[in-house]
Amino acid sequence: MSWGTELWDQFDNLDKHTQWGIDFLERYAKFVKERLEVEQNYAKQLRNLVKKYCPKRSKDDEPRFTSCLSFYSILNELNDYAGQRELVAEEMAHKVYNELMRYSQDLKAERKHHLQEGRKAQQYLDQCWKQMDNSKRKFERECREAEKSQINFERLDNDINATKSEVEKAKNQFYMRTHMADESKNEYAAQLQNFNGEQWKHFNNAIPHIFKNLQHMDERRTVKLGETYRSFAEAERRVIPIVSKCLDGMVAAAKAVDERKDSILVVESFKSGFDPPGDFPFEDFSQNLSRTGSDGTISNTPKGERERDGGQGPRSDPKPPLGKAKNKLWLFGKKPKAPSLEDYSHLPPEQRRKRLQQRIEELSRELQKQVDQRDALNKMKDVYEKNPQMGDPNSLQPKISETICNMEKLRSEIHKNETWLSEVEGKQSSRGDRRPSTDNHQHTPQGRESPEGSYTDDTSQEHHTPHRRPGPTRPTNPNPDPHEFDDEFDDDDPLPVIGHCKALYSFDGKNEGTLVMAEDEVLYIIEEDKGDGWTRARKQSGEEGYVPTSYVDITMEKSSKGS
Repeated sequence: MSWGTELWDQFDNLDKHTQWGIDFLERYAKFVKERLEVEQNYAKQLRNLVKKYCPKRSKDDEPRFTSCLSFYSILNELNDYAGQRELVAEEMAHKVYNELMRYSQDLKAERKHHLQEGRKAQQYLDQCWKQMDNSKRKFERECREAEKSQINFERLDNDINATKSEVEKAKNQFYMRTHMADESKNEYAAQLQNFNGEQWKHFNNAIPHIFKNLQHMDERRTVKLGETYRSFAEAERRVIPIVSKCLDGMVAAAKAVDERKDSILVVESFKSGFDPPGDFPFEDFSQNLSRTGSDGTISNTPKGERERDGGQGPRSDPKPPLGKAKNKLWLFGKKPKAPSLEDYSHLPPEQRRKRLQQRIEELSRELQKQVDQRDALNKMKDVYEKNPQMGDPNSLQPKISETICNMEKLRSEIHKNETWLSEVEGKQSSRGDRRPSTDNHQHTPQGRESPEGSYTDDTSQEHHTPHRRPGPTRPTNPNPDPHEFDDEFDDDDPLPVIGHCKALYSFDGKNEGTLVMAEDEVLYIIEEDKGDGWTRARKQSGEEGYVPTSYVDITMEKSSKGS
């Protein structure tokens, strides 16, 4: 049904209706804007909530219980869910709100154009009507004047007292008015015909065309609203798969909670490695009392104590054993706070071992980065040497030297921590054997000692140590045993030479049993590296000692390689 044929006389109502349609579209756009603001605020609050409950400590300090890890997984999924809500808001803003506001401006401009055309057509028709009405009024006025002149002429013509000149004058006036009335009639007829033609064009061509354009505009507005309604729903539908995955992730995190693993982690986290305290010895304070065989007093000393005492005199100082026992009472009470030390000696053995292993792994990763950086710099230097136009190779030398220095520091730190780790593992091994010892060196497990006193428990572990110490390690034992390597050099016959080496770096050899060497110095190899990172060498002067294997470039004799 067309507006042009059915609503030809409803220009003002159509003006109001089209304005209402644009207002309704802008009202819906305002609703969408408030809706996407709700989504944005919801996502923001979710992210703030996740941030509030996310761990603020480093991952290494966070508990590793499955319940905690599952909760952190839920927080991550919730953070992803918040991202999907933000995506919904962005879709609504881009495909609905912004599109509606742009379309609203287009509708306003188009409506204004159509209404202006309609008003122009109406103004032109009104102008034609005024011209026709003026000609009509003029014709009416001229006819009245002609009638008056006719009446005046007839009166004078019948009046016998009127002069001939007066009659002649009235007659001329009558003829003139009659002629003017005829001209006004013709003009009025022309204007009337013109107005009728323009009015027909107005109501059959101009107005239907304008109203048809307004109808198309209003229908397109309605279609656009339907499309934006669909886009509004699609913005929600599009994120449903990801939201479902987030919810599935939360359910999977809930299923990952394992009470047995958490119990095992509690044991691993708080296990001290100490043995349970032994029985307290009986302390007989009555041994200092003088007794006679005739007083009939029975000694309160237990039989076991008398046998151990062997009939000897009273004990002089029974308190030290009690003091030693009291040192372990904190196992059942509040543990005294100890300052944090670099070697973690303030921690129980088991916890100290874990911390040292963790630090060694971190240092090894950092060392590998430095090694990769050094190799990359060396490759770049080679490229610069082959192609001088690409850069100056000498400009890389300071960075290479700095990287090598960092590598030496890291190797020193790794070696120092491995020494502490070996001490902890040795003490735990000796405690597990439960063998009494009077010599500190008897706690050393079977294995070859390094010049620093470090060791590995077996040969299989020795072959896995190089990945933790890929480069030169500077000895840093603060308290070396002066007799540590005496047994190594007590042989009367010198060891045969099995190869030679060239020093890649200088080595100070501050510790006992190590050998000082300068960079590029050539030494003789008399004993290969056994897996602990040290090689026994001899200078040309006859002085012997251990040097870091990674500090030298070794060339073995063919005969020695076969053996």
